[in-house]
Amino acid sequence: MYFIGLDIGSSSVKVALVEQDTGKCIGVVLEPEEEMSMYAQQKGWAEQKPQDWWACVCQGIKKIKQAHTISKNDIVGIGISYQMHGLVVVDAQGDPLRKSIIWCDSRAVDIGNRAFRGIGEDYCKNHLLNSPANFTLSKLKWVQENEPETFAKIHKFMLPGDYIAYCLSGTINTTVPGLSEAILWDFKAKKVSSQVLDYFQIDRALLPEVVETFSQQSTVSKEGALESGLLEGTPILYRAGDQPNNALSLNVFHPGEVAATGGTSGVVYAVTDNLVVNEYERVNNFAHVNYGKNGVHHIGKLLCINGAGIQYRWLMNNLSVASYEEMNQLAAEVEVGSDGVCLIPFGNGAERMLGNKDVGTRLVNVDLNRHSKAQLCRAALEGIAFSFVYGIEIMKRDGIATKCIRAGNDNLFRSEIFANTIATLIGKEIEIYNTTGAVGAARACILANGNYSEFESYMKNDHVMTFMPFRDKTPYQSAYENWKKELELIIDN
Repeated sequence: MYFIGLDIGSSSVKVALVEQDTGKCIGVVLEPEEEMSMYAQQKGWAEQKPQDWWACVCQGIKKIKQAHTISKNDIVGIGISYQMHGLVVVDAQGDPLRKSIIWCDSRAVDIGNRAFRGIGEDYCKNHLLNSPANFTLSKLKWVQENEPETFAKIHKFMLPGDYIAYCLSGTINTTVPGLSEAILWDFKAKKVSSQVLDYFQIDRALLPEVVETFSQQSTVSKEGALESGLLEGTPILYRAGDQPNNALSLNVFHPGEVAATGGTSGVVYAVTDNLVVNEYERVNNFAHVNYGKNGVHHIGKLLCINGAGIQYRWLMNNLSVASYEEMNQLAAEVEVGSDGVCLIPFGNGAERMLGNKDVGTRLVNVDLNRHSKAQLCRAALEGIAFSFVYGIEIMKRDGIATKCIRAGNDNLFRSEIFANTIATLIGKEIEIYNTTGAVGAARACILANGNYSEFESYMKNDHVMTFMPFRDKTPYQSAYENWKKELELIIDN
């Protein structure tokens, strides 16, 4: 018997198939094979059609069943991971009323900033653990203010994962972690925030029903079965946003455990049981996947670095090199510090951890007579690693005491330079595991029955390697201080 894991990203949908008994990954497919369409009608906007996600889910499920000769009768549970903070609005028939305003759309920033002042800084800090910023409810308010005819037709609003679960089951519901990423959860009162709803003038009836993160949330309907190729009645057993789910995939559940991601954007996600926040305008705080389970109320602190893997990809595309492997080889020819070259890797929009400033990418201290693309490659890897360290320092000021860092065996963490730089500067080991968000979402199905020990056993064969901090930190610290000096000169201007 098998679990299916769905990871609804903005670039693609990943579908994973894992064995129920062992957690072994049988296969993962990507749909579409090229990047999914994104619509940007104006600068700073980013939208996608929810129906496109559903079409990719259905195609991906059929593809993985066919590839591994799996019957729909062999699939006994579904787990869903999804891009966070997106807004899906549907009418009374359950049809989307407009494209989804997704996570990287920045049109509602001003609305969130006004809400921060209007709701009150003290309430936002102590009850929401966040500034409302550009989260889901701010986006819904944008629709109310700018598309009143559409807003008047809304029956329910949902997050992207909620919509996929609805397409499968015909049932509209969400989770407490989902409400927290929509900026709707009062952590002190442990309930939906009536203050936020009142301020935004949103009728509570528009909210989905709330279900447990690990539970039988719903089952596949007759229509969902016909479209997806799954068996009618197959249970949906888990749902979470992509970053909490990535942490789950790496077995990050307890205070002091940290999950790191080095994809298109970089993420540091740390678990804590402390509700005291200081950096709530730069670090996001959400209910973790095990929030509320057996009296546990763990928080996931999320720090995002927009300019991470996208910076390295841009450099590869513009340096006439064939692959990331070639770039890593070139970088390895250069000593720590890149011979003084510094790359400030923030060219992918405003950075929340920098106070929502858009500082761009900066390349400084290049000597045209001495430096080559080797120094640029090393400077890029170091600059992105330094941005992670800079973010971890912010999180330390927010009370995070890092015990261990775990990361997936993909993208930037395949680079020894990148991983060694972070490990050495923060003085902690970085454990690398061969897992993905879709695999984690599938494995999480076992937790609907509270089988934490079985979930942990799934990971026993996933460990790839561990990067140990170097004893001599001096050259890394010197290079980091030079980089930080350049960054702070830019920020202060």
